Amino acid sequence: MEHSIALVTGTTSGLGYAAARMLAIEGYRQVIVTGRSLARVQETAAQLAAETKTQVFTPLELELDAPTSIQSALAELVRLGRPIDFLLLNAGMVPGKKRVLTAAGIEATQAPLIGHHQLTVGLLRANLLSPNARIVIAGAEPARGDVPLFSYTDVPAFAAKYHQGDRSAAVEALVRSGPNVKYEPNRAYADAKLIVAWWAAALARRLPSGMAVYAVSPGGATDTKVVRNAGPALKYLFIPIVNLIPGMNQTPETAARRYLQASEFGTDVSGQFFASAPKKVTGPIEAMRHPHLHDRASQEAAWQAVVKVSGVDLSLTQHP
Repeated sequence: MEHSIALVTGTTSGLGYAAARMLAIEGYRQVIVTGRSLARVQETAAQLAAETKTQVFTPLELELDAPTSIQSALAELVRLGRPIDFLLLNAGMVPGKKRVLTAAGIEATQAPLIGHHQLTVGLLRANLLSPNARIVIAGAEPARGDVPLFSYTDVPAFAAKYHQGDRSAAVEALVRSGPNVKYEPNRAYADAKLIVAWWAAALARRLPSGMAVYAVSPGGATDTKVVRNAGPALKYLFIPIVNLIPGMNQTPETAARRYLQASEFGTDVSGQFFASAPKKVTGPIEAMRHPHLHDRASQEAAWQAVVKVSGVDLSLTQHP
């Protein structure tokens, strides 16, 4: 793919910063960097330009929790008028000890997906993705279900017990951390990343034929600001253990390289979730084969729940 224009969310620190830096080094002509504060993201763009000795960074204010900010960012991208070749939906949140809801009533760990959905649909509607665009959204190893201390909600069972079997209603309950959802930080994180994987699979069926989307776990990289909100079990037990095991933790640069690797994948694996080999959290990435990740009913339920919560949909462009 010609290295032309990339947009990266959550670039003011950590993996997003590392990814934006590498994209410039690898020859992208323009890297649109985003953050919640325009001043902060302007500072980030200047810092990246100084480090890479390139002038390819364009700062863009983008608050994923605020639909008005997303609309403003889309309007600015329309004004710039150049289609994006690589859309990296990196921004994320590790949950804290206590449940936090956004102003829109969305559980904080789930909120980035809602914002990313609104952004992606907006870009598609405005024809601001190039015909062969690649979309990568940050997943995480716990969505596999085999990472110690993390477990995801059994959505079909949860739907059967509390929602008359309606999986879309069950996913919406998780997104809103609503009734019958007991808040546990690690479970909330695993649920959010499982829904990300399902969303990517559902989006793949709706993209024009040349485009592709992948959910990609960056793997274990604990030296980032995203863990600032981590609960005590994660911060004081899991992360220190991971840091002691050779090869189990990686630098932000190594983790972010997985995103760039996926940007070169083909349309034949669009919709797949790529992560470390089962029972590992670093090393080469591969397409995950776990049955729960490939459950078509759950994928479509996740899509419909995100559509309902976000208020925006994208019609199918291909036959399922």
